[in-house]
This record gives sequence, structure tokens and C-alpha cells, in this order.
Amino acid sequence: MKLGVVFPQTELGPDPEIVREYAQAVEEMGYDFLAIFDHVVGADPAQHEGYRGPYNFKSQFHEPFVLFGYLAAITKRLELVTSIVILPQRQTVLVAKQAAEVDVLSGGRLRLGIGTGWNTVEYEALGQDFHTRGRRSEEQIALMRALWTQEVVTFNGRWDKVTAAGINPLPVQRPIPIWLGGRAEPVIKRVGRLADGWFPQMPPNEEGQQILDRMRGYARQAGRDPAKIGVEARIGVRDSTPKDWANTAAAWQKLGATHVSVNTMGAGFTSLKQHLDALRRFHDAVK
Repeated sequence: MKLGVVFPQTELGPDPEIVREYAQAVEEMGYDFLAIFDHVVGADPAQHEGYRGPYNFKSQFHEPFVLFGYLAAITKRLELVTSIVILPQRQTVLVAKQAAEVDVLSGGRLRLGIGTGWNTVEYEALGQDFHTRGRRSEEQIALMRALWTQEVVTFNGRWDKVTAAGINPLPVQRPIPIWLGGRAEPVIKRVGRLADGWFPQMPPNEEGQQILDRMRGYARQAGRDPAKIGVEARIGVRDSTPKDWANTAAAWQKLGATHVSVNTMGAGFTSLKQHLDALRRFHDAVK
């Protein structure tokens, strides 16, 4: 089971030296991957009646592909993971191009996690339809995989049209692995039918086992081997102990998780050192 970190970008600030120190320290500790969250714009809750999102305009988010271009140059081994990029609010061909570029510059270290998101304000700002996001994402996956594996693509979809065109350079990985986030039943079905992996966001209990079993059943119905679909769990350090981390990781491994990431955000840390110290403790406890 591979171990990774969630980059605490809402808490570390914008200093590129801090970003560099964090990523290189994580790699030196022996972690396998670094994952980041994604939001392009944040809403002002005072101006949006009923807004209940966990993030707002004060929450800092680096742009994923730009950040990964930087990290590709200053790390050697870390897999770079979006968990997740909100795909339906973006232009499909541009995402395919950006992802391919990161994959090339990193030597094939990108794992593209995608999701449909929850923030209607963000969809409006980017000029996309919030209500068709799930169906559109399936079309986007098909188009991106075509663009990553073929020099010239012709594609006629409901939302995207490409006529005898292609991206260059193509990625190292052909295609780049696509993982999905979310727990709604349509997402679970989509994982079984289409995805290379899943970020399920649930505890490793009996209900979690049942949900995983459903996903694997959908995979079999689609003629796929469920053992080839990765599962990445996430463990938070807030209000928990190294023993809790080890027990949770072991429970996930028993359920067949292939990856576990640790999230140090929300634990009250105010410095880079505190985040890195927690990551060292986690790695010692779980590895």
C-alpha cells in the first residue's frame, strides 16, 4: 500500500520556498505521492444566500497544473496527484494538454483525479453548466484518453467537438491514469465502468466494505477486473493518535486499499515545521 500526503495549501501560504521545502522533505521521508485539492475561485459567503461550502474567497488554492510544473522540476520520485481537479468546469482539450505537459515534465508521474464539484459560484465564473456536470465528465474522460493516445483525433460529442487535431507532445503515460472522487451512487457506478481508481472518502467499516463491493460489482458488470481499480483512502491527523493512524491504515489495507494519504490540515498547525513533524510521525506509525 502506497503512502502519500495531502499538500496543506490552505495553511502554508504562497511562498514558493515553503512549497519547495515541503515537497522535498516529503520525498526524503519516503512518501510515494503528493496530492492537492482544487478550486479556481472562492465565493464570498456574505454575498451568496445559503452558501454552505467549506471554502471561500479567503481559502488559498494553488492552480494544480502550474503547481505540478514547479514540483516536477524540484522532485525526482513523487507521484503528483490531483484529488481532485473539478473537470466539468474546465475546457476538456485544455485539461488534456495541461495534464500531458505535466506528465512529460515529470517523467510520467501524474495521476489525474477528477470530480464534479459542488460550488455553483465557481461553475458560473468559468462559464459552465453545473447541472450537466456528471454526464459531461464521462464524455470528457473519453476525449482526454483519445487525445493522450492518438496523434490525430476526431471526436463529436454533446459538449466537445474535435476535427482531425491532436496535442503534441503526447504524455509519457498513454493514457494518464484517471481516478474519480465522490460517493454518490452515480459516481460509484462511473468508477466501476470507467475509472482507473477511486477516492471514496468514507471510513473503513462495514458500510465502507459494502460500498466497495458495489463498486467492484459494477466493474464486473462492465467486463472489467475490479482488482485493477485502485482505491485511495485518506486519514486526517486532527484529534487522533499514531495508534489510531496505524489501525485505520490497517483496516483500509484489509479492505483492499492500494493507497493511503494523510491530511494535516485542520489540526491547528501554524508552521511548516508542525506539518512536517506530523508527517514524520504518521510515516513512522503506518509504514
